[in-house]
Amino acid sequence: MARGGIPASPLPQRDGVDAMRLRMPQSGPWATLRDHLVERLPALGQSEIDRMLAAGEFVDEAGHPVGPDAPFVPRSAVWAHREFPVEVPVPYDLPVLHHDARILVVDKPPFLATMPRGAHIRETALTRLRRTLDQPRLAPAHRLDRLTTGVLLFTTEQRWRGAYQQAFATGQVTKEYAALAPLDDRFAVAQTVRLHLTKPHGALQAVVREDRPPNTRTTVQLVGPAPGRPGMGVYALHPHTGRTHQLRATMAWLGLPIVGDPLYPVVRDVPDGDFRAPLQLYAVRLAFRDPIDGQPRDFRSRWGPDTPPIPTQ
Repeated sequence: MARGGIPASPLPQRDGVDAMRLRMPQSGPWATLRDHLVERLPALGQSEIDRMLAAGEFVDEAGHPVGPDAPFVPRSAVWAHREFPVEVPVPYDLPVLHHDARILVVDKPPFLATMPRGAHIRETALTRLRRTLDQPRLAPAHRLDRLTTGVLLFTTEQRWRGAYQQAFATGQVTKEYAALAPLDDRFAVAQTVRLHLTKPHGALQAVVREDRPPNTRTTVQLVGPAPGRPGMGVYALHPHTGRTHQLRATMAWLGLPIVGDPLYPVVRDVPDGDFRAPLQLYAVRLAFRDPIDGQPRDFRSRWGPDTPPIPTQ
């Protein structure tokens, strides 16, 4: 049984993607499972739910198909595979930096989400690695934004995941980033920027609240001018906290938006299949003491503002 008491799925993965699990509420007005599913999954629609039930695509905890006339059973669960959206293939390789019995470390390219979410299901680092490496139990120990490039760590088995996730959650992991942004000599000496960031539900951007106590801390230092990019500089960024879009929002607030950012300082509509202007933010290093055996770990990206990944097509 997985962490949190959630039983393993009775359905195998499909294309590296887990089946969705639908847990029934403890009570309700529905006479049949179908009635509940129609109300719960409006995006599927009645006809698709009827088709899936007739085809046996919803299964119970034992893996047995649940029929169209199955009663609603409080606190039971059913599994089914969602239909995959049409996705444009992300034209970058996903090189492995390190692989052992407990962890897998990769250099994630831009435009590839860490794990399935929303419109990005198969074109994610997790599903691609599960498929290509035949590692169905891989799970991310942390996340990188879809547009951010660099070092990303996965665990190979469920039993290891909690320890590594805890290391990230409690600040035991040193994270270093590099970014390309407008040149500003004020940051030739490292400065620590403290801001209160909040990301309203449904909003695309994180918002700086200057009327509230800081909840983020980021060290910013100009490394030097960017070769061949007049007016641009390469910055070393060290986040000491882990808020959503912390680095992107902080740099934009400083008046130094990261090159290629479609969200900061203003939102720009960029189609999913437009790979022409990658965000110039790179997770260049992860370092920590291994939570299992205490050994030092230090992983560095092959990529950065001076050596970006090259599309495969």
